[in-house]
Amino acid sequence: MDVWASEKLPLFLIFVVPGFVSLKVWELLVPGERRGIDNILVEIVSYSALNFAALAWLIVPLLKAELSEGLAYLAIALIFVVFPANWPILWKWLRMRKWLRRFAVHPFTRPWDYVFSRRERAWVIVHLKDGSAIGGRFDANSFASSWPAPEQLYLEELWELDAERAFKQMVPRTHGALILGAEIRAIEFFEFYAAGDSNNG
Repeated sequence: MDVWASEKLPLFLIFVVPGFVSLKVWELLVPGERRGIDNILVEIVSYSALNFAALAWLIVPLLKAELSEGLAYLAIALIFVVFPANWPILWKWLRMRKWLRRFAVHPFTRPWDYVFSRRERAWVIVHLKDGSAIGGRFDANSFASSWPAPEQLYLEELWELDAERAFKQMVPRTHGALILGAEIRAIEFFEFYAAGDSNNG
């Protein structure tokens, strides 16, 4: 079936749509500056060309109308959505491997984004520029902003600290706290343990 004839889809879509999908998925995975379409057009075409090269075995039979109707629509989904959406996931996974970091720049440009993108539960102590410190729990309901937004951290629970900086008890009726990055001097992270654990330091 010649699906191209029925929809009048121009060939250049193959060199635009897949790259656009890949770029948008990458922006969801790795924080970065938001740019206009005129600034990313070359990247879109380049990513689409790589997608074309990798899927030529599927694209050529589709263009030649050599596939059945069912296979043709499946091929379109694979070419324009499935593979383009998964290339960034694969590339990010590869770039996070230690053996590849020697040859490629890490995908995250800031430690803030790298640490909080892992979404790991932790007890934290936020040291402020005025010399005070805030202890709290960073967990599933906590949140950290990502670039290019200014650094802001929401801790879902506040905890009292003793003189040795150990977490004593949860602040009564706490509903967390929003901490502005401009006020932060440093953040300490501690291995997560359940409240009441005898090994809580």
